[in-house]
Amino acid sequence: MDKETYKNKFTEDDAVGWKSIDEALEKIYGDSEPKHYGPLCGIHYSAGGEDPIDGASIYNSKAQESHKHVVSYGMSELYYNEDKAGGEFSKWGLEFTFRLKTSVNNKDEPTWIIQVMNNLARYMYKSGNWFEENHFIPANGPIKLNTDTKLVGFVFAVDPELGKVQTPHGEVTFLQLVGITADELKRLKDAPSTTEVEKLINELKKENPLLITDLDRE
Repeated sequence: MDKETYKNKFTEDDAVGWKSIDEALEKIYGDSEPKHYGPLCGIHYSAGGEDPIDGASIYNSKAQESHKHVVSYGMSELYYNEDKAGGEFSKWGLEFTFRLKTSVNNKDEPTWIIQVMNNLARYMYKSGNWFEENHFIPANGPIKLNTDTKLVGFVFAVDPELGKVQTPHGEVTFLQLVGITADELKRLKDAPSTTEVEKLINELKKENPLLITDLDRE
């Protein structure tokens, strides 16, 4: 989309990129209303820090098995910006997602993962580096603090349902965080390559196609 087409189609009141994310989610969830959370500290990202992510929606999904599906807003260009029209990628070119298995021990909304997403976003802004599919990262402890989960790191995969979308500002990949165990993390540290991460993700998909994280997984 060129700049003139963009200006003719949208106004400065339009959250152009936000709407593109909503449209992708509507294809899966229809008119189901998610729970939406704004910046956890109540302050948007600024030169001094705070929350880089403008918000996140949490959907109840029954696909494959009951789970919570979390989607971030803020790693892509969310608001009207005619200078960003028709780019190759929308800002960072991604939004984070996460799927958490619903269980007796995990009934609450997983707002903790929004803070994890914010921490990853801060790293990206400060370092200039970014995450892509088939990357991995250690959590330096349990992925959920103050629990005895055996999951201590994440791999990044393209969200199996949301995939990638083209927005007026460019491409956005829905990049899903998937919890991994200490043994899986060691395996990736011993052979740190996107090929090895992809191999692990494909192994996990055999019994878990949507890559739902289960905090009780051994």
